[in-house]
Amino acid sequence: MLDGAEAARKDGRHIVICPPATLLAAFSEACRDTDVQTGGQDCHTEPSGAHTGDLSADMLSDAGATYCIVGHSEVRAARVETDEILRAKVEAVLRVGMVPIFCVGESLDERQSLKAEEVVNRQLDVVANKADRVIVAYEPIWAIGTGLTPKIEDIAAMHATMHAKVGAKTPLLYGGSVKPNNAVDILSIDHVGGVLVGGASLLAKDFLMIARAG
Repeated sequence: MLDGAEAARKDGRHIVICPPATLLAAFSEACRDTDVQTGGQDCHTEPSGAHTGDLSADMLSDAGATYCIVGHSEVRAARVETDEILRAKVEAVLRVGMVPIFCVGESLDERQSLKAEEVVNRQLDVVANKADRVIVAYEPIWAIGTGLTPKIEDIAAMHATMHAKVGAKTPLLYGGSVKPNNAVDILSIDHVGGVLVGGASLLAKDFLMIARAG
């Protein structure tokens, strides 16, 4: 898969793989002489201390990561993460020289209540003062792993809202049931600079088809 990913990267695409933590060092080593980079799926707020089982940003960096996902909806929910915690995680990632991939997104109730843009704008307040140092990924919670994908016009509207909030220096990604059969359409939307791929990344063929899309 790395050969295919590197080939896609040389076509002008930037590819980052965020494997499970137990595989991060091995993936990073395998990617050493390629243009493919690696990232962590989450990190702790503190560089050290009695946090058994957690991984600090320093540890992820030592394992070869250059990126780290922060605020994925599944982690937000499981750990009841507040804006204060998310802000500290972003700062931890930046402190060691990695790039945070900051996730935002609304629930189905919030979407149906016409509060989606309000919710996402509020979430973006966490990184508003450091927008030129982060990547933002819009992942509507109701679309993650469900096979449901927002309409193209809904994705376009949200990315226009985020662009207005954080400015042109912040790369914006879309995530949430990205598949080979919808990647080209999603990547053609204004202000969508890439995709954050979940389940489809488990199949090398599908992942590489997405990597070559757009």
